[in-house]
Amino acid sequence: MKIVILDGYTANPGDLSWKPLKELGEVVVYDRTPASETVARAADTEVIVTNKVIISKEVMEQLPKLKYVGVAATGYNVVDLKYASERGIIVTNIPAYSTMSVAQMVVAHLLNVTNRVALHADSVSNGDWESSKDFCYWLTPQRELMGETFGIVGLGNTGMTTAKIVMALGMKVLAFTSKKQEDLPEGIIKAKDLDDMLKNSDVISLHCPLTPETEHIINKENIDKMKKNVIIINTGRGPLVDEEAVALALHENRIEAFCADVLRQEPPRDGSPLLKAPRCFITPHIAWATGAARQRLVSTVIANIKAFAEGKPQNVVN
Repeated sequence: MKIVILDGYTANPGDLSWKPLKELGEVVVYDRTPASETVARAADTEVIVTNKVIISKEVMEQLPKLKYVGVAATGYNVVDLKYASERGIIVTNIPAYSTMSVAQMVVAHLLNVTNRVALHADSVSNGDWESSKDFCYWLTPQRELMGETFGIVGLGNTGMTTAKIVMALGMKVLAFTSKKQEDLPEGIIKAKDLDDMLKNSDVISLHCPLTPETEHIINKENIDKMKKNVIIINTGRGPLVDEEAVALALHENRIEAFCADVLRQEPPRDGSPLLKAPRCFITPHIAWATGAARQRLVSTVIANIKAFAEGKPQNVVN
């Protein structure tokens, strides 16, 4: 069995091992694969592993030996599932491998806005405390979160984990979710509707999938319903946010801050209005990339392929 990993670098830049795969067949690992080389690199291959490389119907039509596509991520919109199913090609994903890591990043972004630890630590390193006339000083307002309302859109694995963490900080959680109130843990209140959550939240965090209904769920109309001190955090998908509307709201001081680990275009080669907006904090899609999460991802990629080879595929999404 020939196994080709099309874009293995982000998950494993060299600190982890693909060695167990070699027990299953011939393994070829590419750091990155441009679209123009996908077919050539996957030729005569039964098993493909991809993270962001698109495996479209047109690609699969040119790969007659292909039997399996392993998506090295939770989301699997990079594969044409309909055509894969028609061809009998099995597609798998990696569910819930980065739940805690992403939740941790949400809280890191939140505390960065409220406390700006790095900013103040740099100030001390630059000698500002030594020259201060007082025993303390602050460069930005220090904001306590206890008693504030954390609005959350989507209560899947990551959303639920994030909710439990912020409750430990003393925050109230107001969730826009399809789940029933009686099915929610104690302390999480189901919002009456989206407007209820938007109007009453001091912090809003996005954890919903990207669908036609949720695309640009953060837009000008919805921003106008929010509190002026609201902090918006997006670790879900870039297009959940209308970047132009958020940038304008930041420039006009209609929201306190915007934090994101994802953008509409990644990398933002065509730019983004958010890149130069005030009080905008963007990380380069690294919430999933802790060493522990990447190890779980690589281990599950290997386990998925092994299960497929044994005729007992797991984590199948089609």
